[in-house]
Amino acid sequence: MESENGLVEQAAGRAQLQPQAAEHLTVSLAEVDRSAGSLVGGKGANLGELARSGFPVPDSFILTTHAYALAARAARVDPADPAAAAERLRTSPVPEAIAAAARKAYAALGSGRVAVRSSATAEDLPGASFAGQQDTYLDVAGDDDLLAAVRRCWASLWNERAVAYRRANGVDESGVSLAVVVQRMVEASAAGVLFTADPVTGRRRRATIDAIAGLGEKLVAGAVDPDHYAVETATRKVVQRAPAGKGAVLSDGELLAVAELGDRVERHFGAPQDIEFALDRDRQVWLVQSRPITTLYPLPGGAPDPERELRVYFSANVFQGYFEPLTPMGIQFFRLLGTAISGMFGASIDDAAAGPRILKEAGMRIFVDVTPIVRDPVGRPAFVGMTSMGEARSSIVLTRLASDARLPLASRSRLQSVRAIGGALMRAGVPAAALRLMRSPDNTRERYVREIEAFARIDLPRDATASQRLDAFERLILTAS
Repeated sequence: MESENGLVEQAAGRAQLQPQAAEHLTVSLAEVDRSAGSLVGGKGANLGELARSGFPVPDSFILTTHAYALAARAARVDPADPAAAAERLRTSPVPEAIAAAARKAYAALGSGRVAVRSSATAEDLPGASFAGQQDTYLDVAGDDDLLAAVRRCWASLWNERAVAYRRANGVDESGVSLAVVVQRMVEASAAGVLFTADPVTGRRRRATIDAIAGLGEKLVAGAVDPDHYAVETATRKVVQRAPAGKGAVLSDGELLAVAELGDRVERHFGAPQDIEFALDRDRQVWLVQSRPITTLYPLPGGAPDPERELRVYFSANVFQGYFEPLTPMGIQFFRLLGTAISGMFGASIDDAAAGPRILKEAGMRIFVDVTPIVRDPVGRPAFVGMTSMGEARSSIVLTRLASDARLPLASRSRLQSVRAIGGALMRAGVPAAALRLMRSPDNTRERYVREIEAFARIDLPRDATASQRLDAFERLILTAS
C-alpha cells in the first residue's frame, strides 16, 4: 500500500510484479530498436538498433526500466531527495524477481566477464547526449558481482553530476528512469572513440579517432593521452596521425575500417555519431555504444553532401553584428524581407512567406546561399571586398575558399557577369536612386523618411487580434519594395 508521500511500503526484495511487467524485466538486443528508449534507455535503444541492423555489437541483455521501477519502489526512492535515492538503491537488495531474471539472462550469455553499463531514458538523445553522467563497470564476473554492479548503476541515476546535468537541461526528475546494459566483454587489444564529423570544426565526413591500447575506459575518463587520427571518409585517406607514444595503436587499414564503419552508422541513424569501439585480439572492430554528436552546429535544411557539392552559406546575423538566435518572428521577418527585395530585382518568388530559396535557416539564424556569387568571376572579388569592410573574418574564409577545387569559377566571361549584375541593379532602380542621392542628398533623405513613415502606418482597429496584426505586418514588409 502507498503512504501519504507516495512511496510504496514493501520490504526490499518482496515487491510483487504484475504479470505484464515480469515479461519485460530483461530483453535481448534483438528485441529492441531505437524506438524502445522508454524501455531500455538511450544507450540500450541505440545498441539494439545497431545489432538488429547487422552492425558488430557484443552480445548483450538489458535489465529494463520496469526492473528499475520495481527496485525503486522496493527501496522507497523519492526523486525529491536525490542523495537518499542513490544511497537506498546502492544498499538495498535487488528484488528477487529481478535477480532471478538477471541470473538467467547472464547464464544465457555464458556467465563470463561482462561490461555493465547504465542506460538512462534521458541520455544519448539527439538534443543532449548526457554522456558520462551515469556509471559503467568493466570486467564484472559472477552473479553476486553482477547484481552489485546493477545496484551501483541504478544509484548513479541520482548522483550529483547526473542530477545537475538534468536540471541544467530542463529534464523533469520525476520522469527519469534507467535500464542496465549487460554486455559481453571484448578482449580489447585496442579501443577508442570515433566522431564521424570533426567535433571541433564541425566538418562533416571527416572522422576523428582517438585510440589507446587495451580497454577504452581510461580514454573516456581522460586518464591517458591517446593517439589522434583524422580520416577523410569520402576519399578514404588518413589525413592526420599524432601517436601518443613510439608506435601507432591503429594501422592505416584499421583506421579506414573504423571510419568506414562509423560512416555506415551515421548514414543509418541519419546524423553524425559519437561512437565507442574496441578491437579484439583478432583485430575485429566491435561497437560498444553510439550516440548523436550534440555539439555540432546544424546544417541548413536540404544542404547537400559537401564532398559532392560544396555550398557557401553566409551568416546574415554575423554580418549585422547580431550573434544571438533570432525569434521565430525575426526569422519570418527576414524571409518576407527577402521576398520584397527579390521583387525589387525582378525575381518572382513562389511562396512569399517562405522567402527566396537562397535564404536558409539553421540554429535559429538566417544564412544566405552565396555560392553563385563566390563562383562568379566578378562577384567573388566584389564579395570579398565587401565582407572585408563589414566582417573581416568572413573575408579571410572567403579568400581561402577561392582556392578550393570544389568551388571553381563559373564558365562565363567577366563581361557577361557585369551585364547580369548591371541588369539586376537597373531593374531594382539602384542607379536612379544613387543619382538622386548625389544630386540632392537632403531631399532624398526626406523623401525616404516620408515613405518609411507612410509604410509604417498600419490601419488596424484597437481590438485587432494577434493574427490580424501579423497579417498586417506581412503586408507591410511585402509592399515595402
